[in-house]
Amino acid sequence: MNIYGLIGYPLGHSFSKGYFTEKFSNMGLAGSHVYEKFELENINDLPALLQNAELKGLNVTIPHKQNVIPFLDVIDEAALKIGAVNTIKIMPDGSTKGFNTDYWGFRWTLEKWEDFQEIKPKKALILGKGGAAKAIIQALQDLGLETQYVSRRKEDDTLTYEELTESVMQEHLFIVNTTPLGMFPKVDTFPEIPYQLLTDKHLLYDIVYNPLETTFLKKGLEHRAKGVHFGLEMLHGQAEKAWEIWQS
Repeated sequence: MNIYGLIGYPLGHSFSKGYFTEKFSNMGLAGSHVYEKFELENINDLPALLQNAELKGLNVTIPHKQNVIPFLDVIDEAALKIGAVNTIKIMPDGSTKGFNTDYWGFRWTLEKWEDFQEIKPKKALILGKGGAAKAIIQALQDLGLETQYVSRRKEDDTLTYEELTESVMQEHLFIVNTTPLGMFPKVDTFPEIPYQLLTDKHLLYDIVYNPLETTFLKKGLEHRAKGVHFGLEMLHGQAEKAWEIWQS
């Protein structure tokens, strides 16, 4: 049996198991390949999980995309630059290598998003500072955009939500939510940006995919945002990249 899976905590929101289970079935691999959810509240439990000889690869989600790095033998250059890992390949000898497929999944969605190609934003606000945010910032910078962190806590490289003035909002036409706000089951939560300052030139992207349309996106559309993008497509893109890595 070839076992793949997802580590993180909690995992009630995850679609990965269903996605890969369906993929394995469609590929005729259902008898030999399975995908499981491994809820790890403490990343120190990872070495015990890796003792399973049938385990071939793992996806990594909140809150372990950064703190998983010291547990891996090798880190891909791109993931090292980003500072976060969301895919682990387990080699035949049991050694591990970390990759970041969030970068590829996110960039892939932007390159085929018509509204993004039409508006061609020059600057972006990144809500949150977790592992996914780092991959998204790298992708945006590689596409030529200037990026600005936004968080509840003030830091040298970070604006607070209270500092999102009209001029800041006018300059930054692309806004990406990388926080878990709005994720099931807390679907009524949302980032506290000044939605009243949105215009028909703004684009909003939420990497949360459960629910598909978050309160953040709904409020954006209510306040004239030009377009919104759902995180499910990014999930599909990064999942396919993970499968490519596991099979390479």
